[in-house]
Amino acid sequence: MANRFARFRHLSVKRLFSRSTRSVAGQVLVFQVALVVLLVTCAVIALVLQSERDTSAEARHRSTAVAQTFAHSPGVLTALQAPDPSKILQPLTEAARRAAGMDFIVVMNTEGIRYTHPLPDRIGKRFVGEIGPSLAGKVYVESVNGPLGREVQSTVPIKNADDKVVALVSAGMKVKNVESQVDRQLPIILGAGAAALALSTGVTALVGRRLRRQTHSLAPDEMTLMYQHHDTVLHSVREGVLIVSPDGQLMLANDEARRLLELPPDVEGRLVPELPGLDPGTKELLVSGREATDEVHLAGERLLAVNQRPTDRDGGPKGTVVTLRDSTELQAVTGRAEVARERLRLLYDAGLHVGTTLDVLRTADELACVPIPRFADFVTVDLADAVLHGEEPSPTGADMRRAAVCGIRDDHPLSEQGRLFAYQPATPQARGYGSGRSELVSDLPSATSWRLQDPERAKAIIDYGIHSLITAPIQARGVVLGMANFWRGHRHESFDEEDLSLAEELVARAAISIDNARRYTREHAMAVTLQRSLLPQAMPEQNALDIAYRYLPAQSGVGGDWFDVIPLPGSRVALAVGDVVGHGLHAAATMGRLRTAVHNFSALDLPPDELLGHLDDLVGRIDQNEAAASAAGVVGATCLYGIYDPVTRRYVMARAGHLAPALVRPDGTVTFPDVPAGPPLGVGGMPFQTAELCLEEGTQLVLYTDGLIEDRRRDLDVGMELLRDALTGHPKRPPEETCQYVLDSLLPERPKDDVALLVARTRELPADRIADWDVRPDPAAVAGMRDAVAGKLEAWGLSELGFTMELILSELITNAIRYGAEPIHVRLIRDRTLTCEVSDGSSTSPHLRYAATTDEGGRGLFLVSQMAERWGTRYTPQGKVIWAEQALPAIIEEPVPVPTAATAHAVEE
Repeated sequence: MANRFARFRHLSVKRLFSRSTRSVAGQVLVFQVALVVLLVTCAVIALVLQSERDTSAEARHRSTAVAQTFAHSPGVLTALQAPDPSKILQPLTEAARRAAGMDFIVVMNTEGIRYTHPLPDRIGKRFVGEIGPSLAGKVYVESVNGPLGREVQSTVPIKNADDKVVALVSAGMKVKNVESQVDRQLPIILGAGAAALALSTGVTALVGRRLRRQTHSLAPDEMTLMYQHHDTVLHSVREGVLIVSPDGQLMLANDEARRLLELPPDVEGRLVPELPGLDPGTKELLVSGREATDEVHLAGERLLAVNQRPTDRDGGPKGTVVTLRDSTELQAVTGRAEVARERLRLLYDAGLHVGTTLDVLRTADELACVPIPRFADFVTVDLADAVLHGEEPSPTGADMRRAAVCGIRDDHPLSEQGRLFAYQPATPQARGYGSGRSELVSDLPSATSWRLQDPERAKAIIDYGIHSLITAPIQARGVVLGMANFWRGHRHESFDEEDLSLAEELVARAAISIDNARRYTREHAMAVTLQRSLLPQAMPEQNALDIAYRYLPAQSGVGGDWFDVIPLPGSRVALAVGDVVGHGLHAAATMGRLRTAVHNFSALDLPPDELLGHLDDLVGRIDQNEAAASAAGVVGATCLYGIYDPVTRRYVMARAGHLAPALVRPDGTVTFPDVPAGPPLGVGGMPFQTAELCLEEGTQLVLYTDGLIEDRRRDLDVGMELLRDALTGHPKRPPEETCQYVLDSLLPERPKDDVALLVARTRELPADRIADWDVRPDPAAVAGMRDAVAGKLEAWGLSELGFTMELILSELITNAIRYGAEPIHVRLIRDRTLTCEVSDGSSTSPHLRYAATTDEGGRGLFLVSQMAERWGTRYTPQGKVIWAEQALPAIIEEPVPVPTAATAHAVEE
């Protein structure tokens, strides 16, 4: 209230000053100054007029006195009787004129003819003026335009002894001489007026300053309005107002304050401690002068909200202004509103902090922690065990698991988190789970049904001080997922019906989040199952590489990263790693399609660049087929495909928008080979190129997806350097340890993107397991090759495979001689299988057909396919290779190879 009046005063004064530009003190000052100026001006004018009048009177008196004195001077009558009066009188009048300071003295006869004059040429001429009164014996003063100008003159008669007028004397002064005397007096008059004006103005200013200080420079209309405001505050405002001086004297109390405090009529001017009926706390506040905001004080049966502020903040007099407001009815309403506000705040906090993740246990823990300690002392959350695995809950509370426990203390007797139990019939939890309705147990010590769950624990709960319980079903989409239990101890009163509705609202909001987390868990499990079923379940058997791998799904779910290890004919192994942008089932399904396509294309034994070209065409067709459908196409897929040959230690690879692999050489150095970077799959328009490396035995190939090195917190180059640092200096470390060390060094605890990592250490196939021959393009050379192969098989201890291998070899060499081109070469590889390869310089593809009974030929490849485990063709830049594999016996003895004559002969051929 005090602040409100302060703002009101500033606003009112500001508004009024816009209408009145001069304060009362200013107006009084202007009026006083104007009055003083007027008085001084009038005084000056009066002085000037008085001076002129006095000067004129003095001139009259002087001229009259001079004229009379000269008229009665001795010798004047004698001179008049002389024959020439002018001769005698002229010197006398001039001497007298100069002596008296007059401008002229004229002696004339009774007819007005001059005897004397200051101007001699005027002697003998008629006098200018009235002489009638003087001839009658009177003194006559007048102002005329004479020979000297404007003149003031007095005419006096000259009488003889008989008292007869015999002549006249006129003495006078020019008017300008009279005015010059006034002018000489004027500076004195004006100086005196100015001094009087300055003195009176200074006094007026001091009076105005005091008045301005007392009226605070207010204008008349402002003073009128302030009085109206003052009257309103005193009699009309329905809020009590008190003004207290620094010494505790009550200076002002309006009607509402008198009514609220029941003050007597003569209260103003009395000391606050002497006021009757005031509460001691209220007196202490009023006398202290401290600031107070909405402090509640008792006044009889009323509760007053008291505000107190100092009055000298804006330069006013020291003291305090106090406002009083009756809050008796408001206090009860405020209490209920505060309870409602706390409940709304609790629900708001639950909306912010419950359901922040799609994890069922995390959401349950958030539900348990939010109401503490504002609503409950302890909260437990029980969920159906199937819900934790993303499944639909059972209709009965048979398999319940305590998902969360939270409270104000940790030494509570409630069941621990993770415990699996079943709700006993007739307990509040069992009833609520079956009916979907909340249960309120306001007095646990006197209730018996809830003890059926665990009597010993129930006794411990009561002894601990927990006295009240609300159990509310966690229900979403018509399905009960579990129960939330709210427990109160001595810190709170028992739960009531309003608390029950709040608990239901709180649990209802959290139930949606728990159900969303359950559904996500189910979908995530399905996606993970799908993805893991599409990834390699185990590494295939092969002797070319020692392999270890890791796959880590992303925090947000499964993705499209994949890898593969594919054995190829001739002991070769293909390594593939790829990435489909995005997460979820669609990315996992797309990854499966690409991996299947890579398997199918690798069965054709295509070079890496050709395989990626076919894969690019396939992805383009997938995008075209799905463009009009609701499903999204393959958006952003990459792949790295390479083939390692342990016989030649050559590694040929190509990549489609994928990151280059890392090579850890036997000396511990790490390099990233320069592999031509093709466009991502599905872009099309650009051919893929291969890079061929010769690797030392023991070199590690590290293939990975971008999730390993890319992160929002670092650049790609930084990730590459971290990978280099993790791999450098450990050439002998097994691939399994390398995988784990790389993941620990580069990945956070919960990666944002999925990661596929494949580490392969190269091996070299021993030379004693390989035999090769050049064959002349002559059918007669076939027999020698059969003998050479038979001898080699006997040296390897595989003589039992000799007959079959001789038939296969004869057919393949014969076809190469008959249909192929030079050079013709034969190679035997003994690894996990026995592989026979016949190469020639022709790219003509062999074709398997089934000959009729009457056909003379066409049965060669058919026999090969029947006798060999597998067979096929691959193309090389020099031509083609036709290969056939046979399984090795279960037990193989490896005798020391002894060259035979046939073997030597075949080699020489």
